[in-house]
Amino acid sequence: MEFFNTPVGWTIWTVSHILLITVVLLLTIAFVIYGDRKIFAGVQARKGPNVVGPFGLLQSFADLGKFLIKELVIPAGADKPVFLLAPLISVTLALGGWAVMPVAPGWSVSNINVGVLYLFAVSSLGVYGIIMGGWASNSKYPFLGALRSAAQMVSYEVSIGFVIITVILLSGSLNLNQITQAQAGWFWNWNMFGGGWKNLPLILIMFPMGVIFFISGLAETNRPPFDLPEAESELVAGYAVEYGSTPYMLFYLAETSNIVLMSGLMAVLFLGGWNAPWPTPYLDHVPFAWIASLHGLVIFAIKTFFVFFMNAMVRSIVPRYRYDQLMRLGWKVFLPTSLVAVAVVAGWRVYTGFGA
Repeated sequence: MEFFNTPVGWTIWTVSHILLITVVLLLTIAFVIYGDRKIFAGVQARKGPNVVGPFGLLQSFADLGKFLIKELVIPAGADKPVFLLAPLISVTLALGGWAVMPVAPGWSVSNINVGVLYLFAVSSLGVYGIIMGGWASNSKYPFLGALRSAAQMVSYEVSIGFVIITVILLSGSLNLNQITQAQAGWFWNWNMFGGGWKNLPLILIMFPMGVIFFISGLAETNRPPFDLPEAESELVAGYAVEYGSTPYMLFYLAETSNIVLMSGLMAVLFLGGWNAPWPTPYLDHVPFAWIASLHGLVIFAIKTFFVFFMNAMVRSIVPRYRYDQLMRLGWKVFLPTSLVAVAVVAGWRVYTGFGA
């Protein structure tokens, strides 16, 4: 194992880790898209995808093949380099956010002490891919859709930031692994419930913060009922109107990857991450650490898919907001509420000393 402590060994290990996470993530996204469509169909009393493969499980791979073999058409008036670069930037940033996600004990690609700040930076840069795509199309409707999307993402990033500050105050760290470890034990140690029985009164603050984070995540990823950049009756397909074939697939991949990332982030910040809802002393007797870490991986996956299921149910049931309602919710409801929550949690930590 000393070989992996050398520069060459470290590089091989890190690249292998990145490839493993990326391949598993892409396969997961394929079945997440399938699950999203099946849930939507179930709510509407339809069957959904059921032809390609058993129960339609291979539908996403058939869609991939269709996108890859379709002709790539670039509008004559488009700025071609920027037009093609936009989806690449979007998908790179969307997948790059997973570099700091602790999917299991010891399984994060990069265990950095400022993981939360890294995610802020990556999510903020994601706006540029959308702006570039809308502007490079040289068409009014994509440009309007890009402006809507940028305004929407920036608006809800503010409230997401203040919500995450409450979690940082409870955990005392910007490291996502340490935030997860601070929630070990029984489920009442999860930040959603105040971060421990001594902090149980904070459930009145942290539970609404979890709900605000979930709803803001929907708006951040342009998911219904906040899919205003792609409102069919108004802007057809938002910033992606002029896109088709593989570039459109990359935009769709980036959006779905961000949805899964927000679901995983909800699990890490509020639902204990890889920690089970009960103490796990039985894992101390497992002979190999990597086998014990599989337990955490399964728990993390279950929580992430649960949050995504709630996400899909909201998409299926809740009607679309008007744009003024969307902005009013972000700036006049979520922002002041999260600001007050930051002040209350900070005051609690200072005057009680409970927490990190």
